Amino acid sequence: MTFVLNIHGMTFNKGEKINQYMVSFPHKQSTHAETYRVKDANGKTRFLKLIDYSKLNHNQIDDDGNIFEIEITKQCNHHNLCKYIDSGRIFVNGKQWAYLVTEFVSGETLSQKIIRDGGLDVYSIKQVAISVLNGLQYFHSLPRPVVHGDVTMQNILVNLDGGWEDLKLIDYGHARYLDQQPSKSNLNTSNLFYYAPECFSGVLQIQSDIYSVGVLLYQLIYGELPWFIDLSRLNASERIDRVLNERTKELKIPDIKKFELDDQLVNCVVKALSYDAEDRFQSAEEFIRGLSGELKVERQSTKKKILSDSFSDKTTQIRLSDKSGPGFAAIAGMEELKTQLMEEVIEPLHHPEDYKKYGVTIPNGMLLYGPPGCGKTFFAKHFAEEVGFNFMCITPASLKSRYVNATQENIAKMFKDAEEKAPTIIFIDEMNELVPNRESNVHEMSRSAVNEMLAQMDRTGEKGIFIIGATNYPHTIDPAILRAGRLDKKYYIGVPDKEARKALFELYLKNRPYDFGIDYDELADLTENYVSADIQLIVNNASRSALKQHSKITMNILKTTIKTTSPSITLEELERYEKIKENMENNSFNRKKDRERIGFK
Repeated sequence: MTFVLNIHGMTFNKGEKINQYMVSFPHKQSTHAETYRVKDANGKTRFLKLIDYSKLNHNQIDDDGNIFEIEITKQCNHHNLCKYIDSGRIFVNGKQWAYLVTEFVSGETLSQKIIRDGGLDVYSIKQVAISVLNGLQYFHSLPRPVVHGDVTMQNILVNLDGGWEDLKLIDYGHARYLDQQPSKSNLNTSNLFYYAPECFSGVLQIQSDIYSVGVLLYQLIYGELPWFIDLSRLNASERIDRVLNERTKELKIPDIKKFELDDQLVNCVVKALSYDAEDRFQSAEEFIRGLSGELKVERQSTKKKILSDSFSDKTTQIRLSDKSGPGFAAIAGMEELKTQLMEEVIEPLHHPEDYKKYGVTIPNGMLLYGPPGCGKTFFAKHFAEEVGFNFMCITPASLKSRYVNATQENIAKMFKDAEEKAPTIIFIDEMNELVPNRESNVHEMSRSAVNEMLAQMDRTGEKGIFIIGATNYPHTIDPAILRAGRLDKKYYIGVPDKEARKALFELYLKNRPYDFGIDYDELADLTENYVSADIQLIVNNASRSALKQHSKITMNILKTTIKTTSPSITLEELERYEKIKENMENNSFNRKKDRERIGFK
C-alpha cells in the first residue's frame, strides 16, 4: 500500500491501518509525532502515538536505539497513568517510525475543561493536584526513578466517566530517568512557565516535577501563571533570561476570597515554587501530606533566594549542626558502618594533630552509595551531628549554571565559604550529576566542573573541610573524584538487615499510638528486601488506616499494610547494586592490594 499525506499533514487517514490498528480518527501532529484514535483487532478503542525517528533528539533515544518515552510508558501501572498496551516499528514512505499504543480514555484535557466550564472550586483543585502527585510518586519510586518533566494543564486528561481521582497524567515525551546525564530538552516545545529553574540548565530531578505542580496549583487558584510575562516577541535565549530574571522578584499572591482557600494551601503553593530545589517539598508524598493538612507548612519567603547563575547567600549559608543532636543514635541499625566511620573518619577529624604526628593522612571525604531509599542523605545529616562540624547541604542544581565558567565560580565560592567557617562538612547529594565521567558523552561545561572540583578537593582535610558525596550511581562519577586524596572512603548503604528493620519499625512507631503486642521480629521477617523508605511508608499508611478506624496501630493493620505495599526495589535491581558494589571494591582506584574492603561484608 502506498501512503500519502492527507490534507492535514497526517501520515494516515481514517480507515487506514497502522500495523494491526485501524485509524478511527487522526488526532493531531506535533514536532516529532502524530496521534490517532484507533481500534485494535478486537474492535476496542485505543490511543496510538506515531513517532518519527528522524525528528528525535539524541537525548530521547538510548544507546540501543530504544525511545525513552516508550520504555517509560511500558512501566506505567498506576491508576493516574495511561496503561501501556503495545509498541513496535514500521516503515512508511522510506521513513522509520515507532508506534506506541496505550489505553484510550474518553475525556478532555484539564485545559480544555477549564476553558469550557470555567475555574474549579478549591476542593476540586486540591483533588486534581493530589491525583497528579500520586502518579508522579509512582514514577519517582520506580526502581529506576523517572521524572515526568512536562506537568502542565495540557498534559492532564480528565476522565469523563470518573471523578478527579480518575484523571490521568499523560504525554511522557519529556520524561527522563533520574540517572540520565543532564541534557537540555527542546524548550521550543515546552511551557517555560512550568519549568523549574534547574531545568534550563538541563537538570531534571524529582523536585522539578514538584515545581511544575506548584505552577499548576497557582494557575488553577488564581487564573494566571506565576511570574507571567509576554514572551511572544523574544527569541529562545531571550525568553530564558526574561523568565529567570522575573523569578528573582517577589511572587505575587493575589488577594482573593475563595471558599476553603486558606493559609495552609497558599503556603504549599509557595513552598513548591521555591527557586532552591532543597526548599521545595522533597517528594510527591510530602506534598500530598501538605495539601491534606497532615503536614503543617509555614509560609516561606517568596523572594527568590538563588539568582539564576550565581551561588547566592542562601546557598552558601552554612548551618551549624546541633552538637546536642542525636547523631548516630537516631540511625536504626548500620552498627558496622558506624564503627568503621568512628575509627576511620571521626577519630582523625577530631584529633588531626595526633594523626599528623604519625604521618597518617587526614581523610578528605567519603562517598555514600547504594540503592535509593536506603537512607544515605539521612545518614549524612546525622554524621554531621555526631562529628559536631558545621554542615553545608548542596544539590547540583544550586551549583550548575548555563553560563560559561559560572559553575566553576560557584564551586570555588562554596569551598571558600566552607574554609572560612571551618571545620565544615560539605554534603553533595546526587554527586554523579555534578561530576559525571568525563569520558562519557557530557557537555564541555560538565567537564570543566569536574576539573574545578578536582582542583578544590586536594588537601581539603588540612583546611578543615570534609566532603560527603551521596549517589545511587557511583559508576557514573568521574574516576578521578574517587581516587586517593579526594573521596578517600567509600561506603555502601544497602538494604537494611533484619536487626535494622526491627529498629526502623521501632523508630517510626515510637511516637505514634500503637497497640501492645507489636512483634517486631515478625515485621522484620515480612519486610525482607524492603528499604528504609519502604518501611517508613508502611508505618505512615498503617497510621492512616488506624486513624480512619479510630483505633491504635495494631499488628493486624501493619501486616495488612505490608501485604499491599511492594518493595520499591526489585530483586533484579538489588542484584545490579551488589554488582556495582563489587566493582567499586575491586577497582584499582578504590583499594590497595593490602587494604581491607570498605562497606558491609
